[in-house]
Amino acid sequence: MEELRKHQVSLRGASAKEISRDALLEKVSQEREHRNYARKAASASIYIQKVWRSYNETKKVAIKFQDEWESLVKNPAEFMTGELISSSVLRPFIFFITCLSIRPQKILARELKCMQTCFGILLESMNSTDSRKNICSLIVDTAGQRRTSMYQMQKLISLCSFILSECDTCHAGSQDIIVLTSLSLRLVVVLTDLKSWKIVNDENIKEADDAVKNLVSFMGSCRSGLYASLRRYISRLDVCFSPKVKSIVQTDDKFLISASVVTIAIRPFSLTTFNMAECSKFEVHSAAEQYCLYLLTIPWLTQRVPAVLLPALKHKSTLSPCLQLLLISKDKIVRKMSDIDQSSMDCSLNVVPPVGWALVNIIALTAGSENDFLHSGALNQGLEYASYVHVVTILADNLLAWLHNAGWNEKGNQNLEGNDGAYEPSVSMQENKTASASLKTSFIDLFRPVSQQWHLKKLLEISKAYAHSDETHILPPNNLESLENLRLLDIAYFYSYMLRIFAAFNPMIGPLPLLNMLSFTPGFLGNLWGVLESSIFHGNRHTFDEANHSRSKVSGKKKQGIDKKLKQASNDGVSKWANVLQKLTGKSQVEVGFSDPADDDQVDEDAFDIWDVEPLRHGPQGISKDMSCLLHLFCAAYSHLLLVLDDIEFYEKQVPFTLEQQRRIASVLNTLVYNGLSYSVGQQNASLMDSSIRCLHLIYERDCRHQFCPPALWLSPARRSRPPIAVAARTHEVLSANIRSEDAVVGHSMGSVITSMPYVFPFQERVQMFREFISMDKVSRKMAGEISGPGSRSIEIVIRRGHIIEDGFRQLNSLGSRLKSSIHVSFVSECGLPEAGLDYGGLSKEFLTDISKAAFAPEYGLFLQTSTSDRLLIPNAAARFLENGIQMIEFLGRVVGKALYEGILLDYSFSHVFVQKLLGRYSFLDELSTLDPELYRNLTYVKHYDGDVEELCLDFTVTEESFGKRHVIELKPGGKDVCVTNANKMQYVHAMADYKLNRQILPFSNAFYRGLTDLISPYWLKLFNASEFNQLLSGGDHDIDVDDLRNNTRYTGGYSEGSRTVKLFWEVMNNFEPKERCMLLKFVTSCSRAPLLGFKYLQPSFTIHKVASDTPLWAAIGGSDVERLPSASTCYNTLKLPTYKRSSTLKAKLRYAINSNAGFELS
Repeated sequence: MEELRKHQVSLRGASAKEISRDALLEKVSQEREHRNYARKAASASIYIQKVWRSYNETKKVAIKFQDEWESLVKNPAEFMTGELISSSVLRPFIFFITCLSIRPQKILARELKCMQTCFGILLESMNSTDSRKNICSLIVDTAGQRRTSMYQMQKLISLCSFILSECDTCHAGSQDIIVLTSLSLRLVVVLTDLKSWKIVNDENIKEADDAVKNLVSFMGSCRSGLYASLRRYISRLDVCFSPKVKSIVQTDDKFLISASVVTIAIRPFSLTTFNMAECSKFEVHSAAEQYCLYLLTIPWLTQRVPAVLLPALKHKSTLSPCLQLLLISKDKIVRKMSDIDQSSMDCSLNVVPPVGWALVNIIALTAGSENDFLHSGALNQGLEYASYVHVVTILADNLLAWLHNAGWNEKGNQNLEGNDGAYEPSVSMQENKTASASLKTSFIDLFRPVSQQWHLKKLLEISKAYAHSDETHILPPNNLESLENLRLLDIAYFYSYMLRIFAAFNPMIGPLPLLNMLSFTPGFLGNLWGVLESSIFHGNRHTFDEANHSRSKVSGKKKQGIDKKLKQASNDGVSKWANVLQKLTGKSQVEVGFSDPADDDQVDEDAFDIWDVEPLRHGPQGISKDMSCLLHLFCAAYSHLLLVLDDIEFYEKQVPFTLEQQRRIASVLNTLVYNGLSYSVGQQNASLMDSSIRCLHLIYERDCRHQFCPPALWLSPARRSRPPIAVAARTHEVLSANIRSEDAVVGHSMGSVITSMPYVFPFQERVQMFREFISMDKVSRKMAGEISGPGSRSIEIVIRRGHIIEDGFRQLNSLGSRLKSSIHVSFVSECGLPEAGLDYGGLSKEFLTDISKAAFAPEYGLFLQTSTSDRLLIPNAAARFLENGIQMIEFLGRVVGKALYEGILLDYSFSHVFVQKLLGRYSFLDELSTLDPELYRNLTYVKHYDGDVEELCLDFTVTEESFGKRHVIELKPGGKDVCVTNANKMQYVHAMADYKLNRQILPFSNAFYRGLTDLISPYWLKLFNASEFNQLLSGGDHDIDVDDLRNNTRYTGGYSEGSRTVKLFWEVMNNFEPKERCMLLKFVTSCSRAPLLGFKYLQPSFTIHKVASDTPLWAAIGGSDVERLPSASTCYNTLKLPTYKRSSTLKAKLRYAINSNAGFELS
């Protein structure tokens, strides 16, 4: 019954126990797949067995043939004819060698001996003049015999290629393979050289020539594998960097192999000539392609090949086809270069890609090795220089693209993402990094010919032949005809890419050798600027002075229209930057508190238009690639020249540019950099921006030292889009705090502008920005709890009048940034008694002014005054010998920082050179004139000395005297033994200037900088140049605005603005000379200059206090005036003025008081 139920089929529908349709289909499908798999497995098993049996049987047959062959060749007399050699010797030999050596890719001792024997028989046959015995006679025989012989010869060439790939001349015990390789290459050389065929006559010369050409063509094809074997062999040769060692002629088998390798490598180039004009009909030459891919990409190719063989590789017939092929099929060749098998190479291809080695090898082969160019000084004679320049440019562009994709920047650093600063490289990685750095250094050394002046001069000379082409049209025609021409633009591309490559592979020195050559090549910079000027200004060569003069004649109606337009533009700028700040901070425009720039003094907009270069108003993104290249090269070279160009050459001789041209250059770079920073700059424009900013800074600093540009030039790019002060300052601070946030991208441009070129803001606005930074810092400190109320967390100090420096140093030096807190000072008189009075800001101001006056005094020994007429302060080199000398200078940095932070003016100015160090800038030769004019004159004399400098008996040392002892300091290692000659006088001049301007004061400037930046951020300082920093510290011009002072003066003690004595005082002030007004201001405030933003910002306010008259009654009745002198309380900026009745008396008393240089003690 149960058995019956198993086979029952329900007619009422599927029961729960029955299989579903989908499951049934799935089961059938799986069974079908299983059968298919079993069938395929059986088929594969049968095929494997078949292959194995075939291989096994073939190997047995090959071994049998080899045995018979070895027996046969023991008696060579049996096969003295060419036919017998072909059928009985060569045919079985090719079979068993292919089976036993080529397929397994190894050469055993038995096969090696067979090869030597066979090659010997073949060479002996080919050297025979008897056509019956010479195997070459078969190649010129019947058609069938020719086909057979040609096949055999091609197999022999492939076999010789395989032998070469297995040859390693550096491996110990490889003498047998070396002998075999030499023999095989000799066979290939003889076989592919028609002159080596002994059976050639007038009847068969055509057939023989065709046969040789066919063999050479096969040798140059990828089927032979010859160039891959050549690459493998050459890559195993030793790298020799010494020209003396390379020049030694070798005569052993290794050298013969190398000679044969070079001969075989260049032999295919004798078949085809390239013609660029017929390139449309040209089929890619396989040999040239193989040569480019496998030989030109070998690391240190010219250092591996013996020097005596290099001329063959440099020959025009070899290089020209390769260069022209790279021009025609550049994308294809470069792509194939990146696909080259690198497994057999060392780490050199990991650091430098194949396209980089192709680049440097082409330069070395074309421009010559060190020996070549030092003696000949010429490029490869007869080579198309235009092709050379274009090919180098193409390869350099691809190398830079590879570096970018690999994460290397153009300063030689690799970007490591996901590091988070917690990554510590292993020892092996450190070793690899060291090896990589060494390899990059040796790689960049191969570019040495490019940095030679003869190289550039040769290219410039050839480019003059194409002077008829219009250089003002920068964009070149995109056709092959343009590749045959060499223009200045092509040379600019060449050297622009070289600069970037030098910077990437040699971060320590960078492109210095190249910049030296470019900047000092006569006429080169002038030519570059000529092309740029014609392109940017479209041939409009009227001077800016003329344009400025014509534009300044604006009618009153037009002036009103301009003011209205400028105000509208300013309002637009406010709205734009208000939106930026609102997005960054979340505050509305009302909360931020904007000021309207249009309320300031209006300026003629047309005067700005002269200096705002229209083609550059969109930055690097708005110019062509060609103009970008020219600008990059020009800025890089000219900024290097500016470092060594002295003021005589710049201002008097006006070389290499006139001052008018200098102004044009400044306006171009100023517009380019501002707009480049205002918009987001891509990586492709980074090198242009870096070189432009560097060049612009050098021009601006020279203009600051000796003005040659109008102020409107520097302000012109930002006149329409400059944001309000509050917006600019707060945007910059927000971006500094949130540099990694995505929202920071919105305003990154303005932060860059403030950091890189703050001078686009007028000086007054930058001072306001500086005060805004400090206000924001105080707010942030208050929010952090550092300032919680009046008098809280203040610093209480007690200062003895006679020991103000020592007491201040002892109590304040260790505070660091906490010195930002308020200081409460209690003075102790020289008698040892505490002075009465509470410090509400006045005593701390008095303390800062008094301690700076005492510490900066030359007799104290920390600072000296320069020998120039303005007597500026510079650190004393002997201060390092004083007790706590360096620490004291660091403390004075904090004192100055405290004064700047609190807005207290100090009546001192520092040397331009010293301030440059505080601003993080390097000083050069011309700045020495502001420090030591006599030394500057002497060095300039040496620099321009026409005679033999050795007559001056100078060496590379400088002598210093301190505390009666003389110290001799060497300007370079071993300097006392190096005489100054005409060859090294420039090095001496700049070494001496560098010592005086940088090395000597560096320890002191670093110490002062540490103290100063405890209170003042370095970014705030960089808003100003050196002279502006001094103004920030000590006040404005050497005169005061009497009306401004009057409007911001307080009256106490019974005086009011209407008092008779007060009116007399202002009358006297107006009649004073500017010098007397400054003396009065110093008498009252301890500083002779007014605050930069006006007396509104003087803290405490200028005050006139009434002093009661003590004139006797009879004297007053008789008309006598007050005899008492006015006095001052500098800590409170208060003038204590008696009630004088006559103007003459008041003037006389004031003059006496201010010339007595006293205050409290006057009565």
